Amino acid sequence: MAMATNSIKLLTGNSHGVLAKLVADRLGIELAKIMVLQYSNNESSISIGESVRDEDVFILQSTEPGNINDHIMELLILINACRTASARRITAVLPNFPYARQDKKDKSRAPITAKLMANMLQTAGCNHVITMDLHASQIQGFFNVPVDNLYAEPSTLRWIRDNLPVRDCVIVSPDAGGAKRATSIADGLDLGFALIHKERARPNEVSRMVLVGDVRDRVAIIVDDMADTCGTLVKAADVVMEHGAREAIAIVTHGILS
Repeated sequence: MAMATNSIKLLTGNSHGVLAKLVADRLGIELAKIMVLQYSNNESSISIGESVRDEDVFILQSTEPGNINDHIMELLILINACRTASARRITAVLPNFPYARQDKKDKSRAPITAKLMANMLQTAGCNHVITMDLHASQIQGFFNVPVDNLYAEPSTLRWIRDNLPVRDCVIVSPDAGGAKRATSIADGLDLGFALIHKERARPNEVSRMVLVGDVRDRVAIIVDDMADTCGTLVKAADVVMEHGAREAIAIVTHGILS
């Protein structure tokens, strides 16, 4: 059923064409006409093929491995093009917020790139940001415009209830940073909770993992916000199986899979 849209314009670059079309169909609107070209030196050129004056514009653009920076530039150019074309409000919809893992200064001279992303989006002309399961929720505080951080938890709870023997399950966080997410899901299902403490020798390489909690004879559901190289998930699955879990299942919001 079509929804009331009140002069909504939905735009997308090259990152999420299929998803943007699904959203447009759900809203009962057409995707706005835009053209995204790339010069021989890899500069992006974008033109909007219809008026956005006084419109409520939503730009759906995220990132994929290998093209992250190109898609970020497309997004910034699209935002700025809409701003200079007198759009009433511009909302950036980023299902997976780029550079979210660089949210703090964890060593000397390290940049806080997630803050830089917030600055660039606002400088380009963004009025509002919608994203999902931020790697670090404090990123919302990097902005001076509203940020809606949506959660996959309701869908996760529904899927577990519909597809797994809930009473035989235990929720597992693969690291301390995901404990709040995992405990919330465990509470929603009235299940037990376990935590894996991990130590990294270097980025994207986990050297040692220790299980805290009981998974014996249970279906261990490992929940995380993202899977990049999947090294953490594979080692977490090995750990729970070594501790007597009947089965290991991973539920992840952002499958980067690089």
